[in-house]
Amino acid sequence: MIGEFSVRTRSRNDAVDITSEVQNIVSRSGVSEGICVIYVPHTTAGVTINEGADPAVMQDVLESLEKLVPWRAGYKHLEGNSAAHIKASLVGSSVQIIIDNGKLSLGTWQRVFFCEFDGPRTRRVKVMVS
Repeated sequence: MIGEFSVRTRSRNDAVDITSEVQNIVSRSGVSEGICVIYVPHTTAGVTINEGADPAVMQDVLESLEKLVPWRAGYKHLEGNSAAHIKASLVGSSVQIIIDNGKLSLGTWQRVFFCEFDGPRTRRVKVMVS
């Protein structure tokens, strides 16, 4: 089963917890044991799994990526958003999660985050459950 949903981001760099939306697709699929692939079909956004209990963690991740890859640094890409492309490459466009008893098999503090690097925008997330 393949599902899809939209994510609206609020700023150029943003991290949005999408765990509930992904779990809803897993629940609707009826798969009790398997694998879930979350894929972001954008070149200036990504997806990651990290701590969700303290929002400061993802803020620290975004701020650290900004220090590593500043928005303005003499890039050659004419569109002017090379930093977003580089950050998306570093974070990655997909993650996989084991499904156990119909639930995402995440650790105690883990959540799934959509990472925006060229917002604000409305983006798409694709989820495959098998």
